[in-house]
Amino acid sequence: MSVVTRFPPSPTGFMHIGTARTALFNWLYARKHGGKMLFRIEDTDRARHNEEAVDALIKAMEWLELDWDGDIISQYQQRDRHADVARQLVDNGKAYYCYASPEELDAMRESAKAEGRTTFYNRKWRDKGADEAPDGIDPVVRIKAPLEGEVTLNDQIQGDVTLQNKQLDDFIILRSDGSPTYMLSVVVDDHDMGVTHVIRGDDHLNNTFRQNIIYDAMGWDQPIYAHLPLILGPDGAKMSKRHGAAAVEEYRDMGYLPEAVKNYLLRLGWSHGDDEIIPMDKALEWFDLKGCNKAAARFDFDKLENLNAHYIKQTPDQALLNLCKPLYEKINGSPLSPQAETWILAAMEELKNRAKTLHQIVDESLFFTVDTVAPNDEAGEILKGEEAQQVLKDLPDVLSAVETWTSEEIMTACKTYAKGALGGKLGKVGMPLRAKITGRKDSPGIFKLCEILGKEETLHRI
Repeated sequence: MSVVTRFPPSPTGFMHIGTARTALFNWLYARKHGGKMLFRIEDTDRARHNEEAVDALIKAMEWLELDWDGDIISQYQQRDRHADVARQLVDNGKAYYCYASPEELDAMRESAKAEGRTTFYNRKWRDKGADEAPDGIDPVVRIKAPLEGEVTLNDQIQGDVTLQNKQLDDFIILRSDGSPTYMLSVVVDDHDMGVTHVIRGDDHLNNTFRQNIIYDAMGWDQPIYAHLPLILGPDGAKMSKRHGAAAVEEYRDMGYLPEAVKNYLLRLGWSHGDDEIIPMDKALEWFDLKGCNKAAARFDFDKLENLNAHYIKQTPDQALLNLCKPLYEKINGSPLSPQAETWILAAMEELKNRAKTLHQIVDESLFFTVDTVAPNDEAGEILKGEEAQQVLKDLPDVLSAVETWTSEEIMTACKTYAKGALGGKLGKVGMPLRAKITGRKDSPGIFKLCEILGKEETLHRI
C-alpha cells in the first residue's frame, strides 16, 4: 500500500502549535514510507473563512520546511461532489430527508432534557417518505446510524477503542440550503484523495466513529487512524495564548529556529529511547506511530530553549547573521552596514555559544550596529558610580599604550591598571568598560569585543 497522509487545517486564524505537530507527524510518516502528504484547506465554513489565514498557514508550513505533494486543495470547491454523495446515500437507503422544523427540534431537546434522556434527534423522519413531508420546510439529509451493537476502532496510538452504537446519532450530512457539513466533506475528500492514514488530534476521536458510518454506508475502505494526544500548557490546561505563545508565527518571531521547533514538537508525544536531540534526517529514519504516547504532553519552554540553543550552535555563522538581519533592521530602521556585519561575524562564535534565541544574539551585538550606545538600566547604574567614571577617564591612556591589539594584551593592560589603582580587582575595570562599550551589564568577553572593534573604535567609544 502506498501511504497517503493529509494536512487539513481550517483557515480561521493562526497555525496553532498543536496543528504544527500534526503537520509534522503526517509529513514524517509519509516521507519515511515514500508516500505523499497532501495539503487540504477545510474552508467550507465561509462565514469564518479568511484568506489571510490561508496565507499564514502556507507561510508557517514553509518556515517549518514541511513540503507537500500536488496543489493545495480547497474543500469548498468540492462541495458539489459532497452533496452528490449525500443524495446517493439517500437513494441507497443509507440516509434520509428530515423535515423537522427548528421549533420541533427545540421542543424535542427540551423534552429530552426534562426527562433525563439524550438530546439526540429522535429519528422521527428516519422511516417516513417524502409524501408525508409538510409544506414550506426545506429538509436536511441525515445519515442512518446503526441502532444496536457496538463498534471497535483499532487506533495506531490509542489502541482498541469501543463505542456502543446507541451513542451515535443520525447526524446531518447535508444542510437545508444544500451545503454539506464538515462530517460529510472530510470523508468524501479523504476517499477521493486516496488518503490511507489519518493522523490527527485525539479531540477528533468521537468524530471518527461518526465518519466511519459514512465510509461503511458508501462501501468505502476506512483509512488507518492514529489519534495524537493533546498538547497542554505547563499548568496542565489546554495550550493557549495565555501560556505565552500558541501560534507557530509567534515562535518564529520570538527567535526560535524551525529545526528546534520541529525537534521539540517531535518529542511532544513521541520518543526514541532517551534521545532528545533528533534532527530531521534521524527523525525520518526512526519515526513510527507506535512510538507515540497515549497521554497528553505538557509544553516546557525551558526544554524548547535548550534545544534552540543547540541548533543555534550548529548553524553556520553567516546563516545565523542572515536570520538576524531582519531583527537588526526592525530595531534600527535601516539595513546593517558592511562594517557592522564584519564585526558581528567576528563575534558570532561567542554570541551563539551564549544564546538561546536569535533575539539574544541581536541584543548582545546591537552595539556593533550603532554609533552611539544607549546603556540599559543596569549598565546605566554601573556608569553612574564615581569609581566607574574615573576608570573610564583613565582607560584611554591605559589602552593607547597597548601595542598589539589582541584580547590578551588588552586584558593584561587592564590587569596592570587594576593592580595599581583598584586593588587588583579586574572586574572594577571590566564592568564599566563593558557597560560603556555594549550598553549592557552582560555580554561576551569584553576584551574580545574590544579586539573586534579595533583600537581606534574602542577608544572612540570610551
